[in-house]
Amino acid sequence: MANPDDAPFPAHEYDSDVHTVSFGDKTIILVGTAHISQESVELVQTVIKQELPDCVCLELDDKRYQALTQKKQWQALDLKTIVRNKQLSTLLVSLLMASYQKRLGGKLGVKPGAELLAAAQTAKDLKIPISLCDRDVRITLRRAWKSTSFFKKGYLLTSLLASLFDKTEITEEKLTELKQKDVLTELMDEMGDSLPDLKRVLIDERDLYLVEKIKSTPGKRIVAIVGAGHVAGMKKKFEEDNKELLAEITNIPPVSKSYKIIGWTIPAIIIGSLITIGVQKGAGVAGDNLLFWILANGIPASIGALIALAHPFTTIGAFAAAPITSLTPVIGAGYVTAFIQVLANPPLVKEFETAGDDIGTFKGWWKNRLLRVFLVFLLTGFGSAIGTWVGGYEIVKNLVG
Repeated sequence: MANPDDAPFPAHEYDSDVHTVSFGDKTIILVGTAHISQESVELVQTVIKQELPDCVCLELDDKRYQALTQKKQWQALDLKTIVRNKQLSTLLVSLLMASYQKRLGGKLGVKPGAELLAAAQTAKDLKIPISLCDRDVRITLRRAWKSTSFFKKGYLLTSLLASLFDKTEITEEKLTELKQKDVLTELMDEMGDSLPDLKRVLIDERDLYLVEKIKSTPGKRIVAIVGAGHVAGMKKKFEEDNKELLAEITNIPPVSKSYKIIGWTIPAIIIGSLITIGVQKGAGVAGDNLLFWILANGIPASIGALIALAHPFTTIGAFAAAPITSLTPVIGAGYVTAFIQVLANPPLVKEFETAGDDIGTFKGWWKNRLLRVFLVFLLTGFGSAIGTWVGGYEIVKNLVG
């Protein structure tokens, strides 16, 4: 391992993307990169070779590092576990963002994360240890999803989908700008001020996390490779002691009490109304209302499954599950049908590999079995939601009418 005490380190001339920060007895060379820029690939290689640091810190967690370095990272993806743990939403957002990044990278002829991979390889060649300093991507995505309101979740998904299907040619000026900018920051800029909580989780919290991890990295001379969008925030946080905040920003926030109350209020109203109708108007009338509830939920959910070209077992499951799941906030019809779809029509190996490309085409969502699982999840869930309101309205109307 290279040691700064064994040889002098001359001051090297770099461009404005390289910043030197002092912390105690540490000297940190902070390199801001664009994750889709060939210039960034060359820059990180040059800086590491010239500085010969004690350690190279990367804006990566273990999962993303494995995804970059292992061509068959899909083998580690257990889709059934993801559905059981109700993480399909975060996986979908992750795929959408990765596809967005890949699309921009394709315009520049560079694979997303190429500079991080180049930094890791350069460090390995020079026998310099690397440190993965970013927060677990699953925690980041789940915190981001939890921090976003129901309506803004829809806005986020719509914005990401719109960016995928936008075929507008990128100008030379835009390409030049992208080479100097982190793609995640570009995405946040496009969304403007409409999603401040999302920016806090994706950018600000990670600034803090990266800084504290870099501070605790062994060695006196550190080269840290991070997205350009993190540099300004990170430089400010080197002057602060935020170690005690690490536990807080690595926790998944629990479901709020108000959300739980609302979630159980609707089932309580429906069940209470059916019981009251039975007492006041007889079991026959209550049975008619119960049948209406079953049809109002089951039909739209199964139509959603049919539109998604789901497996017949999934369509049957949608009809059966929706009336029941609508009476509990613990699990939605979308997760039940997604799980059935995975079991009945599991994605092929090649479809995991091509999902990033297929997600950018309308036809690809139906052709790719992995993406079809998401369609099943979204469309049956949407159908069940419609049924809940239609069925609930009819039952309450019959109660008070």
